[in-house]
Amino acid sequence: MRTVLMVAEKPSLAQSIAKILSRGNMSSRKGLNGTCSVHEYTGTFAGQPVRFKMTSVCGHVMTLDFLGKYNKWDKVDPAELFSQAPTEKKEANPKLNMVKFLQVEGKGCDYIVLWLDCDKEGENICFEVLDAVLPIMNPTHGGEKTVFRARFSSITDTDICAAMARLGEPDHNEALSVDARQELDLRIGCAFTRFQTKYFQGKYGNLDSSLISFGPCQTPTLGFCVERHDKIQSFKPETYWVLQAKVNADKDRSLLLDWDRVRVFDREIAQMFLNMTKLEKEAQVEATSRKEKAKQRPLALNTVEMLRVASSSLGMGPQHAMQTAERLYTQGYISYPRTETTHYPENFDLKGPLRQQANHPYWADTVKRLLTEGINRPRKGHDAGDHPPITPMRSATEAELGSEAWRLYEYITRHFIATVSYDCKYLQSTISFRIGPEHFTCTGKTVISPGFTEIMPWQSVPLEESLPTCQRGDTFAVSEIKMLEKQTNPPDYLTEAELITLMEKHGIGTDASIPVHINNICQRNYVTVESGRRLKPTNLGIVLVHGYYKIDAELVLPTIRSAVEKQLNLIAQGKADYRQVLGHTLDVFKRKFHYFVDSIAGMDELMEVSFSPLAATGKPLSRCGKCHRFMKYIQAKPSRLHCSHCDETYTLPQNGTIKLYKELRCPLDDFELVLWSSGSRGKSYPLCPYCANHPPFRDMKKGMGCNECTHPTCQHSLSMLGIGQCVECESGVLVLDPTSGPKWKVACNKCNVVAHCFENAYRVRVSADTCSTCEAALLAVDFNKAKSPLPGDETQHTGCVFCDPIFQELVELKHAASCHPMHRGGPGRRQGRGRARGRRPTVKPSARRPKDKMSALAAYFV
Repeated sequence: MRTVLMVAEKPSLAQSIAKILSRGNMSSRKGLNGTCSVHEYTGTFAGQPVRFKMTSVCGHVMTLDFLGKYNKWDKVDPAELFSQAPTEKKEANPKLNMVKFLQVEGKGCDYIVLWLDCDKEGENICFEVLDAVLPIMNPTHGGEKTVFRARFSSITDTDICAAMARLGEPDHNEALSVDARQELDLRIGCAFTRFQTKYFQGKYGNLDSSLISFGPCQTPTLGFCVERHDKIQSFKPETYWVLQAKVNADKDRSLLLDWDRVRVFDREIAQMFLNMTKLEKEAQVEATSRKEKAKQRPLALNTVEMLRVASSSLGMGPQHAMQTAERLYTQGYISYPRTETTHYPENFDLKGPLRQQANHPYWADTVKRLLTEGINRPRKGHDAGDHPPITPMRSATEAELGSEAWRLYEYITRHFIATVSYDCKYLQSTISFRIGPEHFTCTGKTVISPGFTEIMPWQSVPLEESLPTCQRGDTFAVSEIKMLEKQTNPPDYLTEAELITLMEKHGIGTDASIPVHINNICQRNYVTVESGRRLKPTNLGIVLVHGYYKIDAELVLPTIRSAVEKQLNLIAQGKADYRQVLGHTLDVFKRKFHYFVDSIAGMDELMEVSFSPLAATGKPLSRCGKCHRFMKYIQAKPSRLHCSHCDETYTLPQNGTIKLYKELRCPLDDFELVLWSSGSRGKSYPLCPYCANHPPFRDMKKGMGCNECTHPTCQHSLSMLGIGQCVECESGVLVLDPTSGPKWKVACNKCNVVAHCFENAYRVRVSADTCSTCEAALLAVDFNKAKSPLPGDETQHTGCVFCDPIFQELVELKHAASCHPMHRGGPGRRQGRGRARGRRPTVKPSARRPKDKMSALAAYFV
């Protein structure tokens, strides 16, 4: 029997599709990476009985990166990244072992069906999967077709079965357009980012951003925000005056009239008009009109409109809204949420999704009435040729989805129902008055038929009082005429919804990447999200954009990126050559980069005004090992130490606190050690600022602390404080934190495992002796007699933290899902927390401890 391998984009998607195609008659098992499951069942394919294996990836299998030294900022000139730096495809998430997993499942298969998301990124992932699987599949016979592509827009029985019945082929051109975008963004972004980050962080201490990044889409996105900021700052309010008149409609009601001149900017002229009208006692009707008008139902929903509404009305950021929509899609509640189309195909079954909502407690009456009376064909929108508009595929409740997902689902459903509803019809009445020589108008609206506003009440026509019946020549008594003084107001900061509109208009990003670019400028501290989800640029964001304008405005204007997007679309359509587009665009940006580097002084002048030089920033903390003067600790991101005398800067570990470590010095370079800590219950370790930036030993990497230093005799090093291999990761070593007493800690020097132990002990030391069972270093612990938990009033004990039954009761593991045998407790044990108890670990024969201490630290516990 032949085998068909089917691959979806996410594990939950694979399970849903397999359940539909197998009609629930399938077996499931975990794959070798522990993340992706494999669902197996039998059926027919190409007219023959086969065994189906349905599995998934987790997004992109591969990612593009530079090779070797080109990944190191200090080794190469950023200009080399445009052409000389070779790139390669690496596994996007090495921990998942996705390539090996696909090859294990693909070995011996005869056909492959790709169920990746139906957009350009999905096509690109198709070929990443094929690169891994095709070499190990069974050879083809006589040119037989073995690769198939399923295209679908929703996770419903109908759509999935239809996709299986009309399989096609993956689109190589669309995949190439994604390859081109990835390479352009990598080379251009890295070159500019590395240069300006090193240049400005080497000069200024309060930039408060760990990365001064540039992106071909990110930077124009920031440019829109700063452009609005500049308009606000340059705005000069002007005073203007208006006339406001009030007439009596009847004894209980008055009408407020709008001045036909609207406003004047000269007070004397306004006063003149007031003088001409204020003595008038009557307002004469000059004309009346009554016109039936319609407010159109919305166009079908696409991604950009969904993101706009999510931000402006639901208070959800674009990135969060997109992630929520994707989750709703994979769970089968809505159709594919990445689409530019606002037009339903003529053969689209609109009644099917509508019937799904017929019993919903919120809108059942509206839906039933539409199904009975007949739906209205949706308006003709834009057909981008990708996916149908976003549509609810099955009914759901808030209890089922949770509040966040429910709010988005509710909007999508109401929007869909509105598209097949009727327009809102209302009667607009207008009365034109003359008071002396001046003309005034009053308008009223009366709803005739609410139409779609019944399901979207926030779109309803504002309730206004109906106007009295009158005709030309009638008069109304004037009760008041007054002159009001007002001022023009500046525009407000851009909302996320307005920014999304600008990005779509100028072709910056795609429906899938727009949320990412907006999120990036927030994460980089270029803008802050204020109330109403308005984006206010920071000093850093403003200076960067002004600097780009000063040096080369095209770096921040949307024109070049928009042109590049058009070229990428031509690649996707097969109308442009991938290599030519890539080469031409990189050549353009390479020239711009060289000019930018030569002209950086122009941006630096702006930086000097807004930011403080390194020498004037921070507070004295630890002594430099070269000049023995105090270095200043700069807390703003990225935190670092700066010696103004030597003009040297030393980066420090981020996302923690830094303080002086007992005025102790490194034996190698005489720099004072500092202590990094993530909090009282987290990790902490000492480090030498110089060693962390200039690793002294071959096996050390930049940024390492003393807990990873292999110095053979230093009292702070891994050699002296290491205990044994981490209980979670294979490369980490558990190291005693000598600063943590009396709440002692042992922490992994690679991952986030922390073991709290021996509370109230006044001294804990790593012994030179080792455990005879697991070969870990022994710990010698001293307690005060009054607080000793040791049996028999003992105050001293030496033992193995893994194997000693006394110590096992005194150790509590945090931040990890326990898998080490020492944490395999009974039913009462809490996952990742709780006392360390259970059977002793067994040791691989190959891991038997030789006499030297360093080998013991690499022992592998199973």
